[in-house]
Amino acid sequence: MVTSQPDQHASRLSDAQLIDAANAGNVEAFAKLYTRYQHWVTDLAYRFTHDSDLALDVLQDTFEYVLSKFPGFVLEANMKTFLYPVVRHIAISSQSKARRLCYGENLPPSHALAIDPEAEESRAQLAAVMDSLPTHQYEILILRYADGLSLTQIATAMRIPLGTVKSRLHTALTAMRENELTKKYFDL
Repeated sequence: MVTSQPDQHASRLSDAQLIDAANAGNVEAFAKLYTRYQHWVTDLAYRFTHDSDLALDVLQDTFEYVLSKFPGFVLEANMKTFLYPVVRHIAISSQSKARRLCYGENLPPSHALAIDPEAEESRAQLAAVMDSLPTHQYEILILRYADGLSLTQIATAMRIPLGTVKSRLHTALTAMRENELTKKYFDL
């Protein structure tokens, strides 16, 4: 039976508890999961697409996918670890589709990072250096330092071995440490 009565204690419930409630038909539990992760999903989607409208489309498609898992959804990791590959796949697919529709064969670089010209110089330098990193290193840096995922969670989210995560993180940090634009941040 589907219920839509608000759960006043939903904000205190863990993701697993909300998923259990959603599996039981509690619409408010799913709504709380959506509310809890909507900004994170949108921010992550924007990192891949660099387009606000596409990021919102990815948000919608991501939660449609999550909703399709109910009833019977079992969360085997934390929610961000589950959501990351879903958002990544949908964002990359959406961006590719949008670029084909808009640009045909004259495609802009898929990894182009829009840098706000009014941003302070150090932020622009950091963005430029990060943009120069290979995508797999950039993703690991973002997941580790912007999203706060552990190395194990990153390995699970990206579906790669833990050793690969460590190696890519080390290589990315080394590249940033040796770059003249960001070297000062490592010489503390």
